[in-house]
This record gives sequence, C-alpha cells and structure tokens, in this order.
Amino acid sequence: MTMPFYVSPEQVMKDRADYARKGIARGRSVVALGYEHGIAFVAENPTRALHKVSEIYDRIAFAAVGKYNEYENLRVAGVRYADLRGYSYDRTDVTARGLANAYAQTLGAVFTQEQKPYEVEIVVAQVGRATDQDQIYRLTYDGSVAYEEGFVAMGGAGEQITSGLQERWRAGMPLADSLALAVELLGQDPSGGESRQLGAGQLEVAVLDRRRPRRSFRRLGGPLLDSLLNREDPTMDIPGHDEVRPGLHETLSTNPQTQGQDRDPAE
Repeated sequence: MTMPFYVSPEQVMKDRADYARKGIARGRSVVALGYEHGIAFVAENPTRALHKVSEIYDRIAFAAVGKYNEYENLRVAGVRYADLRGYSYDRTDVTARGLANAYAQTLGAVFTQEQKPYEVEIVVAQVGRATDQDQIYRLTYDGSVAYEEGFVAMGGAGEQITSGLQERWRAGMPLADSLALAVELLGQDPSGGESRQLGAGQLEVAVLDRRRPRRSFRRLGGPLLDSLLNREDPTMDIPGHDEVRPGLHETLSTNPQTQGQDRDPAE
C-alpha cells in the first residue's frame, strides 16, 4: 500500500512563485517611463516579427516580459475586452484600471488553480490629457497589481534598472532624454561587467503620445529613432499629428485586416 503524498498549500504556492520568477528573470527587460508628452516604452528586442509592446485601445498600451505564448494570450484577451466594452458602452469606458483588474483576475485564477503559473509580468498604461492623469499598472504572475508613479522596469535586470530610474528619472523629461536614460540602463550588466551599447536595431520603442487626437499609440523606428537615440538635437521630438511625414516613423496599421499581426516577442 502506498502512502499518500502531501505538500502543504504554503509550499505549493512558494514553489509556483519561485518557478514563475525564474522564468521571468530569463527574459530581456522592458522599461516604461513618462516623458513630457506621454509615456515611452523601450525594450531590448532584436526581432521585428514579434513585439513586446502593443496597442490595446485608443490611449492604452500593453508591455510584457516572460513567455511569449502566455502573454500573447493575455494581450489578445485584453484587446477583445476593450473592443467589447467600448462597443457595448462608450470608448471612454475602456480604462487601464478596468483592464488591469481583468488581467489580475485571470492571472490570480491561473496561479491558484492551475498546475503551472503564467511566467509573465505585464504593464498596462494609459496616457491622460495631462501628466498627472497618466496611469501605469504593473501586474505580476500571481495577479498582484501595483500602481507605478512615473516609471516601471520588468524582466531580468528589472531591480537594477528601477534603482537607476529612481536616481535619475524626473517628470517632464524630453523624449530624447527619456530614451537615452532607458537605453543606457538596459545596456548595463547586472553582474557589474562592461555595459553594452544598444542601437536602434536591437530595440523596440513605442510611445503613447497625448497630443494625438484619439489613437495615441505610435511605434518609433527608422531615421526618427536613430536621430532620437543619437540626440542630434536635444530638443527633438516626434512630429505632431498634423506634421507626420511618410518614412519618419512606424505606426500601427489602421487596416482591420492587419491589426491582428501586432505580435509580442518570444524570449
């Protein structure tokens, strides 16, 4: 006769948390930080086929680290939630807070009820009409939600990057300065070795620009991103909505047939 195998609930939860944290720590970091006209997202991501940062709705964006297939499922669920709520009620009823609560319920249920937790950490951000109305929510693998003031860093070097942001970030920074700070911190070696120089080809950069009339999300690439990273003009900013010229930046397509191609990267 075999004896039943017993593990205390506390040990089960601890093992699941350790498992999820180890998976997340293997991922490349993502930084979200406020700048003078919105919220910027910077991720180390050499691939252009998959994205770590995506648009969810008009003024809401999603960023994640961890296992691609798991946070891609969350991203798709968030888009569906936002579309349904906006269609059923009003577009202004779709908020980062509501989306964060929905994600928290999903992550919490998976963590407590499933055999394996999600190895993901996500950020849901919403740009407001003014800086003090911006919202950044960080959600961990167990469904915990934290409201972040000004900036957040996730992934393997998240703690070190957060320390650097606490020392050097300030509200109202120009976009070029915010990007330079994020890229410098992403390139630092957590073990204290020589820092890496990350170029535009190794980065994924996007912003929520509060000056745009409705769809605030905007991907940055090409000559514009090179100019911002090289800081050719310290006061340089993204062209305003009426000043956009083809080739200066990359935006999420407004074609319904291509919106589903906005994917987030595997680690």
